[in-house]
Amino acid sequence: MKNINDCRRWIESHMDIVIDLVRMYLGVGLFVKGIYFLMHQGELKKLLEGADNLAFGQGAVAHYIIPVHLVGGLLLAIGLLTRLAALAQIPILIGAIFYIWLPEVLVFEQRQNLEFSALVLFLLTLIFVYGAGRFSVDYLITRKESRQPQAHSPA
Repeated sequence: MKNINDCRRWIESHMDIVIDLVRMYLGVGLFVKGIYFLMHQGELKKLLEGADNLAFGQGAVAHYIIPVHLVGGLLLAIGLLTRLAALAQIPILIGAIFYIWLPEVLVFEQRQNLEFSALVLFLLTLIFVYGAGRFSVDYLITRKESRQPQAHSPA
């Protein structure tokens, strides 16, 4: 029983590691998705054509999606400007859910894409609210700033 309690206590005291691992995995996944869209722009064009997005030009949307997935995914993976990187990804996932996958929800083959996009949106929102975590560049920067003594000006 003691081992179980010790294990539970360790997990509870290191919960931020789980969030960091999710952030890193999500960042790498979005970066890879950005590379995929860069290499297969026809696939992205097919997705956007099916969305009937008359308010935005398809080219403009594509020029937002690819760089944000590449740069934002990399920033999420290393934990630099984490909240900004997650916030930049959120409109892409909202667009994917409501304009691309939700209209096709009755087609059962496409449901997995809707559910996966919703999961990624949830995780991005969680990371936006929670922040970078202990294993991030953001944490290292803020830790160094808090360690430096404040310079006092003579009165």
